[in-house]
Amino acid sequence: MTELTCFKAYDIRGRLGDELNEDIVYRIGRAFAQYLTAKTVVIGGDIRLSTPALKEALAQGLMAEGCDVIDIGLAGTEEIYFATAHLKVDGGIVVTASHNPKDYNGLKLVREQSKPISGDTGLLAIKALAEKNKFIEGLVKGSYREINNLPPFVEHLLTYVDRKSLKPFKLVVNAGNGAAGHVIDALEKYFIDNSVAVEFIKVHHEPDGNFPNGIPNPLLPENRQSTRDAVIANKADMGIAWDGDFDRCFLFDEQGKFIEGYYIVGLLAEAFLQKHPNEKIIHDPRLTLNTIDIVEKNNGIAIQSKTGHAFIKERMRKENAIYGGEMSAHHYFRDFNYCDSGMIPWLLVAELLSQSGKTLSSMVCDRINKYPSSGEINRTVPNTETVLAKISAQYLSQAIKVEDVDGLSLQFDKWRFNVRKSNTEPLLRLNVESDGDIELMNAKTKELLALIDSNH
Repeated sequence: MTELTCFKAYDIRGRLGDELNEDIVYRIGRAFAQYLTAKTVVIGGDIRLSTPALKEALAQGLMAEGCDVIDIGLAGTEEIYFATAHLKVDGGIVVTASHNPKDYNGLKLVREQSKPISGDTGLLAIKALAEKNKFIEGLVKGSYREINNLPPFVEHLLTYVDRKSLKPFKLVVNAGNGAAGHVIDALEKYFIDNSVAVEFIKVHHEPDGNFPNGIPNPLLPENRQSTRDAVIANKADMGIAWDGDFDRCFLFDEQGKFIEGYYIVGLLAEAFLQKHPNEKIIHDPRLTLNTIDIVEKNNGIAIQSKTGHAFIKERMRKENAIYGGEMSAHHYFRDFNYCDSGMIPWLLVAELLSQSGKTLSSMVCDRINKYPSSGEINRTVPNTETVLAKISAQYLSQAIKVEDVDGLSLQFDKWRFNVRKSNTEPLLRLNVESDGDIELMNAKTKELLALIDSNH
């Protein structure tokens, strides 16, 4: 029995050929249907050149287990999240490798009501079944049909904002290599048909699995220039760029400046709490001062959760939280089955800008100055546990607050930091922030990095 190395902590991803191919995806389809005893599963896929063949193999595997398949075609991950709950089916699978290089592909899986399937909630059991590859032959084959689920999805997106309150906006929308393009086109049609004065300037809009505009990952600084240039050239109010399966969106202000995801969490928390006071907001432990300040000032309850979509979603369900946000640009919504969306965030920010009359740069600039942060800095460290122990020994006694929700978080009088090790690589990830003192934040970042680097 050969181990399938494409199974990761939260999803399935691998290099095409040996790690992921049609035979493996067929077996995963059978294993998924068997594990869930699924009667109906919805599937979709991204724009990668390998996706149609893998999606066909997935459908065949599901149907071989007697499972009916509904195919919604080209789709982002959040469209599968939406369709799984909306169509009331037993599970959903999207064929995507998101922001990975073009010689990769993968699968993201959910069960009924779009509940996540990850390492400790079924993914390892599905892996074991796929590896064993002992399936019953001759079962009554399931059916296959294609549907267009875009209209109800777009209608749902628009429930998050007061459409009539949106002021005239000019928005640069960068669909990466086109994966998000069909949703943008549908929203554009709605805005035109309903006389909503939102104008889209489209960049890299047409679907192209050759990735002519680079890997669809706006976290890479080299992938931001085209959005920035279009914002400046068109004097746009905001720029929006998506990753390869558009479950994350990245925002640029009217000057073309990239905004760190941490500060967007604060904006969205404010957007929700202004409409729904006293609600709970979930956030990750990496950077917290800005989020907690905004939540408390807007009569909300801030709750910290371990980083990672499965942990955030589980905590949101437990707390019935209205919104959850991670600095990595994943934003989760109660009314979206506690799932993450790359479309809802920018709609909410557009509404917030309409109501405030401010520019995005002025709204964010105040918060960056109030709580400056280092952003996440990664360091390759062969002995992560040893280095964490040294950091703890040096700083623990001075801390006024100690947390170990995810890695080590220490808070001091005017600053705090979080340091955590990667689950998959010999990396330490460091985030530092201060209460209004950028020089202190920079000095402490330098100090901590010197300690980490001295242990190489």
